[in-house]
Amino acid sequence: MATVLYWLFTIINYGLYIYMMAMVVYVLMSWFPGAWQSRFGQWLGGIVNPFLNLFHIIPPIFGIDFSPLIAFFVLDLVRSGLGTIFSAIMMRVG
Repeated sequence: MATVLYWLFTIINYGLYIYMMAMVVYVLMSWFPGAWQSRFGQWLGGIVNPFLNLFHIIPPIFGIDFSPLIAFFVLDLVRSGLGTIFSAIMMRVG
């Protein structure tokens, strides 16, 4: 049982990490003209934009959009919370 929980946590944790890195790549693509219009940019946008759009309610400050930073922070909190929950479960399972 503990091994299954460990592998489940590991897969979810790495999945969230890969998603966070995809967000970083997508945000950095904004620095290059036409990068979002490329095939890779459109594919990555289709994956990342649904989550980022949740945070676009925050208006840009001095022309800088901080919503990706907040989205990244939220995903990091989710990863940390899952780690805490996993540790608590593993202590009970033994």
